[in-house]
Amino acid sequence: MTTEEHEQEQEQEQFQYHSTDLDLSGEGENWSIRCLDVHKRLGGVSVLNGLNVAIPDDMITVVLGPSGTGKSVLIKHVIGLMFPDAGDVVVHGQSVPKLTMPELLALRRRIGVLFQDGALFGSMNVFDNVAFPLRQHTDTSEAQIADKVTERLSDVGLADAMDDLPSQLSGGMRKRAGFARALVMEPDIVIFDEPDSGLDPVRTALLCDLIQEMHSIHRGTYVVVTHNIASARQIGEYIALLWRGRIVEAGDAERMFSSDNAFVRQFLSGSAEGPLTMD
Repeated sequence: MTTEEHEQEQEQEQFQYHSTDLDLSGEGENWSIRCLDVHKRLGGVSVLNGLNVAIPDDMITVVLGPSGTGKSVLIKHVIGLMFPDAGDVVVHGQSVPKLTMPELLALRRRIGVLFQDGALFGSMNVFDNVAFPLRQHTDTSEAQIADKVTERLSDVGLADAMDDLPSQLSGGMRKRAGFARALVMEPDIVIFDEPDSGLDPVRTALLCDLIQEMHSIHRGTYVVVTHNIASARQIGEYIALLWRGRIVEAGDAERMFSSDNAFVRQFLSGSAEGPLTMD
């Protein structure tokens, strides 16, 4: 047995990894995203290690976990920027690794992503940044684009900043502009990659309020990937805790914040006492 296999066996003994009490078959409860025994190695290092998780339809799901535990790699698998070495990723009933390129591009048009820094084009003003997906992927007229972009920017409180360049915006404003762009195609799924990164607690809380407000209006499946416990408490309806490439536990927020799992309890309380160390 290799050292890595021995460590994995010890982890399995120490924590009850989440696999039961979850209908990964897709029957019964409705899931937008399902990861089935997903394995991924990068540079010889195992990043996703038999990941099993399902993201429910029409809810705000928070995927929590310490830094370096595979959260960003999970996002890339969902949108087809990476493919598993083994296992499957199913989005709206479609196996992502098996899609042709035209099918994958069509799926991506149904997914909005808010990246950490907003990922805005520095040479474009806010209006053109938000309009970009519509111009790139649809035949929408400029008049219709103007209506849609103005509406999305009004939703996020940036109607007066549409002529500004990203360099003229604060960090929080750039994230809101990125949020407007993520919503402009009216996606079924919106993924937030560390949306609170670089924001102070007040602006983080305000962004979480905005995420909740937009979800109440547009519905769909929102997936917030973060390590911020305050954000999870504020907006999480369903929570999955990822550690070392696997889900330790997942469930509705009430269940997770009252879990008797030692790792879950330590992480969600932010305690120094418990199995999670600085290693």
